[in-house]
Amino acid sequence: MLTLKKGRYAARLAETPADVRAAQHLRSLAFFGPAEGPSASPEVSAPRDVDDYDRICTHVLVEDQRTGTLVCCFRILPLSAGREISRSYSAQYYELSSLESFEGPMVEMGRFCIHPDHHDADILRVAWGAMTAYVDENGVEMLFGCSSFKGTDAEAYLDAFAVLKERHLAPKRWLPRVKAPRVFRFAQKLRRAPDRKRALLGMPPLLRTYLLMGGWVSDHAVVDAQMNTLHVFTGLEIKAIPAARKRLLRATTT
Repeated sequence: MLTLKKGRYAARLAETPADVRAAQHLRSLAFFGPAEGPSASPEVSAPRDVDDYDRICTHVLVEDQRTGTLVCCFRILPLSAGREISRSYSAQYYELSSLESFEGPMVEMGRFCIHPDHHDADILRVAWGAMTAYVDENGVEMLFGCSSFKGTDAEAYLDAFAVLKERHLAPKRWLPRVKAPRVFRFAQKLRRAPDRKRALLGMPPLLRTYLLMGGWVSDHAVVDAQMNTLHVFTGLEIKAIPAARKRLLRATTT
């Protein structure tokens, strides 16, 4: 079973329904903000972000060892190869037939979030260390998922999207096609030289990490009104990760 401890934080797999509920509570807080009005019992009545994929996914929790606080969580869905990609959460929003020919084991990484009151960079490092350990133990050859920008106003992230267009579009053989009814086709629409500092500040930390490892994105962003996000399909072939970056990731697991 996956367990990883590094400094103040520890990552582990959810073992009980209560663990999954805790992850759902954190997701609700991170994605939708704190609940309004009094709550008699947070464990019972606090809002939860729940969907059908929770039943078929494995949930990873990162906790503060000093306080027991859940500070980060995400879920993973293993697929034996690309032919199973239609089972994924991402396939609801992207036409992914191009990836059906991918022959190696894949994992969808989803609902990644960090507690809004916790900003220690080690939280993200431990989360990626846990994911790295899982990838190594299970021979995973591709990670993928949806990387989300807060809000649905594309104007706020034009520099970030311009950088994605310029440097990080998916290879043509894997490029997802449009499926969702509302999308922002940034690869077609943007004609601007990006402010790179502003672009990096606008990108979510998860996406920045994917890109540092050689990840790539779809040529359009989905406008997801339900989650109040703009998200891009993000893929990472494990063999494409630079050797130096692999060493840094694996250093967290030892």
